[in-house]
Amino acid sequence: MTPPSAGLGLKPQHYDEALACPADGLWFEVHPENYMVDGGPRLAWLEAIRRDKPLSLHGVGLSLAADAAPDVDHLSRLKRLADRYEPFVMSEHLAWSQRGAVYHPDLLPFPRSRRMLDRVCDNVSRAQDVLGRRLLIENPSHYLALRGHEMTEPEFLTDMVARTGCGLLLDINNVHVSAQNLQADAAAYLEALPAQAIGEIHLAGYSPDPEWGESLLIDSHGASVSDAVWGLYARTIARIGPRPTLIERDDNIPAFSELMRERDHAEGVLRNSTKARDVA
Repeated sequence: MTPPSAGLGLKPQHYDEALACPADGLWFEVHPENYMVDGGPRLAWLEAIRRDKPLSLHGVGLSLAADAAPDVDHLSRLKRLADRYEPFVMSEHLAWSQRGAVYHPDLLPFPRSRRMLDRVCDNVSRAQDVLGRRLLIENPSHYLALRGHEMTEPEFLTDMVARTGCGLLLDINNVHVSAQNLQADAAAYLEALPAQAIGEIHLAGYSPDPEWGESLLIDSHGASVSDAVWGLYARTIARIGPRPTLIERDDNIPAFSELMRERDHAEGVLRNSTKARDVA
C-alpha cells in the first residue's frame, strides 16, 4: 500500500461485497477477538479476504492501562492470529477493561499520572515483546473530566512512544468528541502530537447523548463521519502527510456502498496530499 490508502472495518454482512470489491488500495480491519477461534466460517472468510486485501488487527482486549500485565493466554492467541494472517499493522486502545477476573464491556479511562505512564509503558512493552510486532496505541474518548492528571494527553502519548517504540493510532473522532465534551481545543491537541509516530488514522461518527444532546457527544460509531471530523482530518493530513485511514462503523451498519463513499472521500484527501507533496 504505497502511498497509504483508505480502508473499512470488515463486517460479516459485507463479506461477499468486500471480497469482490475491485477498489485499488482497499484494505480491511477486524477486531482480532472475534477471530480467536480454532476454525469455522469466520476464519475461512478472513482467509479469503486476506488472500486479496491487506489486513489490520485492531484489538479491544489487552487492557493496557490495567494494574496488571496483559493476560498471557490472550496475548498467545493474538500472536497466533497475527502470525497466520500477517496484518500490515496491529493496534490497541489506551484504556483498561479488566481487573483481576472481572471484565468490563467498555474501554475505561485513567488519570494520566507518572505512575500510570510507567504501568502503561510496561504493559505495551510486554505486549510488543510477545507479539514480536510494533503496536499502534489509540487515543481514547472522554466524557467527564477526571482528577489526578499530571500531564496532557499529547504529552502522555509522546512519552509512551519514546519509551516503548510503539506508534499511535490517531482517532480523530475521539479527539473531536473529547474536545467538545471537555471544552478543549481539538486542533491544538492534534498539533501537539508527534507526526512521525502516527501510523494509522481512524474516522468515525458520533451521536448526541439522548438526554444532554450536543453538550455530550458519544463515540457511538453509529453515524457517518461529521463535517467537523472531515475538516480536522484534512488539516491533519496536510500537516503530517498521508497515513492509512480507516472508516469505522460498528452500529447502524449501512450498505457497503455507503461505507465505500466515505472511504472514497478519505482516499481523495490522501491522494490530493500525495500530489501536493510530489509537486512541492
